[in-house]
Amino acid sequence: MSIFDEIKKKLSHEFIDIVEWLDTTNDTIVHRFERYQNEIKNNAKLIVREGQTAVFINEGQLADVFKPGTYTLNTQNLPILTTLKGWKYGFDSPFKAEVYFVNTRLFTDEKWGTKNPFILSDDRFGLVEIRAFGTYSFRINDPGKFVVDVVGTDGNFTNYEVNEHLKSLIVTRFTDTVGEANLPIELYAANTSELSETCQEVMQPEFNRVGIELEKFYIENVSMPEELKKEIFEYSRLDKLDMGKLAQFKAAKAMELAAKNEGGTAGAGMGMGMGFVLAQQMGGMMGQPTQTLAGQVTQQSQVPPPIPAQITYFYAVNGQQLGPVGFDKLKELFASRTVNRDSLVWKQGMASWIALKEVEELKSFLGGNTPPPLPTA
Repeated sequence: MSIFDEIKKKLSHEFIDIVEWLDTTNDTIVHRFERYQNEIKNNAKLIVREGQTAVFINEGQLADVFKPGTYTLNTQNLPILTTLKGWKYGFDSPFKAEVYFVNTRLFTDEKWGTKNPFILSDDRFGLVEIRAFGTYSFRINDPGKFVVDVVGTDGNFTNYEVNEHLKSLIVTRFTDTVGEANLPIELYAANTSELSETCQEVMQPEFNRVGIELEKFYIENVSMPEELKKEIFEYSRLDKLDMGKLAQFKAAKAMELAAKNEGGTAGAGMGMGMGFVLAQQMGGMMGQPTQTLAGQVTQQSQVPPPIPAQITYFYAVNGQQLGPVGFDKLKELFASRTVNRDSLVWKQGMASWIALKEVEELKSFLGGNTPPPLPTA
């Protein structure tokens, strides 16, 4: 470039008296207004549109911040820059400052997710690995702090760049929050709304430190290995099964298979044995005595009765059915205020859902079990 081209460039920039930025992209967060040697003409016009903020930086220091509007750049409209420069009676054109336009609109549908599974400890299943992903939305609420602490000297700071920083922060805080929640592993997927709100409250101070407001945070899915899902499903089924009927069913199936066995006496003997076992079980159910075999009279061994099945309860939280849980677990939920005296509960045999305080055996949760004073003689 010749000396005349350099002079032409300097003059063409020096006499441009409008400082503005027209955003033609969907992902630019910060744009630096480019001028020759960062020179701005005295009394130049600054135009800041809705959804923008203009930040002036002088020699690495935050000078002035302008909200939407039209301004004439002079000592009256640049109070901090005037102080930094030491201008007392005005200044001569041009003056030097870096101008950054910050996009303050809401950035929505930003994706986040755990790159690797993280480990949680569950009381029943031990250490388990889960993954999670979702979306979030944010906006710049402190442009000056954001430019100084995050953007630096980047002339065109994009959505992708800030997201890389935010995703790491989100995953770290999400992992900590989920670990401290200490929920049963199968309830994480059922409580994504509550977890989302809690995570947003935990993350907001971290975002504020760099001038960002976390508007919304959503957990869309919490996933776990397929093997663990099968174990959870089996566990939930066993919790609802009548084990006595299950044993009878399996005995009947075993007898049927033995009868089909063409292995001769061994198969026949097994079939007979299973038949006698089933007959004893059926006889016990119907209250009829069983006959002895081959003239042998033996006294039926005394066995204790089956352990009574534990009563389980379903309960409602925020209009959502949860459970079933046992008496002790429901008592823990009451103590932790997950449920209260007015929460709806249901157990087998009830015609409809009723308040916890109306269930006779659950009234002990409410206190007031101290007996009245003895009557005086």
